[in-house]
Amino acid sequence: MRFSSFAAESGGQGPEVRVWGASDVLVVTAPLPGALRVRLLPEARANTLGFPRVGPKRSFALRPDLPAGAPLHVTEAGAELWVSAGGLSLHLNRVTGAWRVVTGHGPADDGAEGRELVSALDWSGEAPAQRPALDAERFNLRRTRLHLDAPDGAMYLGFGERVGPLDKRGMHLTFWNTDCFPHHTETDPLYVSVPFTTVLQGGRAHGVFVDEPWRMEVDVARAHPTELRWASAGPELDVYVLAGPRPADVLRRYADLTGYAPMPPLWALGAAQSRWGYRTAEDLRAVIQGYRDRALPLDSVYVDIDYMDAYKVWTVSRANFPDLRAFVKEAGEQGVKLVPIVDPGVKLEAGYDVYEEAAKGDHLVRTARGDVLVGEVWPDPAVFPDFTRPEVVAWWAGRHKFFADAGIQGQWNDMNEPACFSLRQPRETEGKTLPYDARHGTRTHLEVHNAYANGMSEASRAGYAKFSPQIRPWVLTRAGYAGIQRHATVWTGDNTATWSHLALSLPMIQGLGLSGIPFAAADVGGFAGDTTGELLARWYQAAVGYAFVRNHAALGTTDQEPWRFGDAVTDVIRSALELRYRLLPHLYTLAQGATRTALPVMRPLALHWPADEDAAREDTQYLLGEGLMVAPVLRAGHRRRLVYLPAGRWAAVFNLAQFGPVHAGGQHVVADAPLDTLPMYLRAGTALPVTEAAPHTTSARWARLSWLIHAGPDGFVGQLFEDAGDGHAGGRATRLVGERQGARLTIRRETEGDTGSFEQRETMHVLGLGHVRAAQGAASFAYEDGVLRLTLPARWQTVTLDLEPGDDEDPGDVGTVPAGGA
Repeated sequence: MRFSSFAAESGGQGPEVRVWGASDVLVVTAPLPGALRVRLLPEARANTLGFPRVGPKRSFALRPDLPAGAPLHVTEAGAELWVSAGGLSLHLNRVTGAWRVVTGHGPADDGAEGRELVSALDWSGEAPAQRPALDAERFNLRRTRLHLDAPDGAMYLGFGERVGPLDKRGMHLTFWNTDCFPHHTETDPLYVSVPFTTVLQGGRAHGVFVDEPWRMEVDVARAHPTELRWASAGPELDVYVLAGPRPADVLRRYADLTGYAPMPPLWALGAAQSRWGYRTAEDLRAVIQGYRDRALPLDSVYVDIDYMDAYKVWTVSRANFPDLRAFVKEAGEQGVKLVPIVDPGVKLEAGYDVYEEAAKGDHLVRTARGDVLVGEVWPDPAVFPDFTRPEVVAWWAGRHKFFADAGIQGQWNDMNEPACFSLRQPRETEGKTLPYDARHGTRTHLEVHNAYANGMSEASRAGYAKFSPQIRPWVLTRAGYAGIQRHATVWTGDNTATWSHLALSLPMIQGLGLSGIPFAAADVGGFAGDTTGELLARWYQAAVGYAFVRNHAALGTTDQEPWRFGDAVTDVIRSALELRYRLLPHLYTLAQGATRTALPVMRPLALHWPADEDAAREDTQYLLGEGLMVAPVLRAGHRRRLVYLPAGRWAAVFNLAQFGPVHAGGQHVVADAPLDTLPMYLRAGTALPVTEAAPHTTSARWARLSWLIHAGPDGFVGQLFEDAGDGHAGGRATRLVGERQGARLTIRRETEGDTGSFEQRETMHVLGLGHVRAAQGAASFAYEDGVLRLTLPARWQTVTLDLEPGDDEDPGDVGTVPAGGA
């Protein structure tokens, strides 16, 4: 028998059931309702000194305030063991070690069971290698294995930052954060490792999260078409099974475990311009002036490594930026924030205070022999802070006073895989990074490599909380591990200025969203290589629904500011940016919702229509919320595209400039899309808040607000969140509800919270009502070309519409919406 004994006891992280035999240990806990944790420790007798007991395990992913787990109910029946809690049950065969997780509380009196979520066919491991030599053979990169059943038809979404389609079935993936310059459409691994997948089968969802920062691989039914095979370089596999049944339920449970993303400042959702090559304050002044002269919205400029003194982090070149604080203030007066780059590599230079503090405090990564590890990245020679230790995180957080004193409110953390171009003490490495046997306190780099960036971004957020507590900091990161969403927003790294990368950005961002990272985006225009005017224009259109919009290019590439390709292209980009700013009330509301629900800003159709196979596999279009579809053109020279519309009725609202034809869902339609047109569709039952375009953001208290509404047979619902756009004061949540009964539609505005007093002019544009005879409670109304236009009095609460009986929506109705949206 593989397992001869078990005990229900109180472990280091709450109630647990520990099962053991001659060599292996399995531990079950229930950290949250709808979540079971299964720690698998094969060969534990050889791997742990306290066998059959196992100590608590530190996680870089779990939120630090996770409560103690729930009590577990254990049922023993011969060789069978059932462990239940929180609506899930684990069934273990103690003879073979096979286990499975089902919904419910185990078999009922009649022997019936709940729905099977996960079935573990086999799991195994190896004892530590006993080789004294420090060579590549010492590192067994597949030391612990788990084989799960992969039923026919099941789709596997997420897994962090990945290329390819949304469904990763048929792929072999590696979790090892890697500096890729540039990455390609088949590159693996990339910068962000999140070993978490949402599994869709028959329209239902569940999640599997393997909390191991060790180098790890997963074969997603590729080599073995009916199995999901995990293989880790570590001594155990820490598995969480998360119940659905909806994909949104899985994301919420994952965020309950690993934390929710913090609310970004409003300015970070506006347009940003960046380039590796903006070297001086004068360069940035010219960029800002270029935007303002051409009436292009702009909220931030990014500055790359050239602002530093000899690439030394936490310094500034006085030649390039004679007075950094004065420049930040000057740009701020024009509505523009400065976002500098920060790299983890610290220059090894006597007298340089950052290096001296790091060395004195023993904050640096060391070699296996105990010396400080020395390599080369942008500074040469360079040493590396050990962000896996809390004391180093606290020290790095303290360095942020440099930015706070200059008035800086955000940064982008780069090269934090960590990237290392070369080593002074050559060892076994994988890619441009630190060696497997580098030491992070008592841990090896092989174990903590993927989690390195989490500590760096945690330090950034802690630093701003200490020195600028009145703001919401903007922290952007290239690398990360599970839980990174608590600390930073992710961008997809060094992409290229190609049409294939424009198309690739959508499933990459959507895949990150399905990996618990709701705020993610790609560099607009492409980082490496030379973009074209058409590509840049289409990219800006596609980026209307990115979590943030940053035009970023590499040193030596063609200039790609929006005006570099002639007036016609500039006009198209201006329209796309103005559309983005008009959508900010909706995007800001989605961002606030992500902090509570973990639903991403840019959503794949699979999130809301998991049972519709056409929707679940569609990754060339996306949703903003549940009711607004965006279908950008992603191929050169194309002036129309095929769009899939799921169930419902969808009104064409291209560029949000007019209501076009209404289409029944469940079909593909052809969208005409000249270069200046972004196909968009509004689902019946949706109310969308928009505002006017502006040169830059101010606050999220929208002085001019309009609701674009596609009324359904029963009415509609819309959401709006408003606050100061920064800081931590409470805001106001508004729920717009339209309820239809016969020939009467009652529209109510329900509010919770407060934003202080400010003047708000509010209008509505409603499609789908037929003719309107009267509008009680509105300041004025007009019905024309199938669209009802309402002007609303200040502080209105209810509007009642009297409709022509039996006058239903005409699919051919067309009406224009004012370009300003209000």
